[in-house]
Amino acid sequence: MTTKKYFQLFWKMLTLSAFTFGGGYVIVSMMKQEFVDRLGWIEDDEMLNLIAIAQSSPGAVAVNGSMLVGYRIGGFKGAVISVLGTILPPFIILSVISVFYTQFRSNRYINAFLTGMQPAIAAIIVDVVLSLGWNIIKEKKITFILVMILAFLATYWGNVNLLLILLASGVVGGIYSLVSSKKTSKEGHTDAL
Repeated sequence: MTTKKYFQLFWKMLTLSAFTFGGGYVIVSMMKQEFVDRLGWIEDDEMLNLIAIAQSSPGAVAVNGSMLVGYRIGGFKGAVISVLGTILPPFIILSVISVFYTQFRSNRYINAFLTGMQPAIAAIIVDVVLSLGWNIIKEKKITFILVMILAFLATYWGNVNLLLILLASGVVGGIYSLVSSKKTSKEGHTDAL
């Protein structure tokens, strides 16, 4: 990977992190738009896998996601550069805010600005959910569609712990992969005969 590409990775993560408000899920959606849709550095399915790993790992989703994306694009050095680009803006912004906390807390303009951003953040998250969900539906694998629906129902109405949902989904995915690989190997074996 060239120095120019490392710098581009750092700059993309820095700008995404600096101008993305609303938490890890928003920056993950922006990473998808940037690295999958615009630059084509990562495939759609692979980005979905990286997001799943980032969500199921301990720590901030934005940092986990940027580490995985950076590693996928540029190895260990790419992961370090990507994480630095991701953590620098919030670190600087929060350091400034902490110094002037009392002034920020009581400023009605800042409160109005943050309140006004909430609908846009919700729209961005909905966009990611729909685009990633549509990718699962396009595969036409009933098992994955059912897992997606059941995970939503368990979260929304069942108030089930996210960790349990992720573990159950991982188990179903593992079983599905084992069954699929056995089926493929049997078909390949019968074709060879």
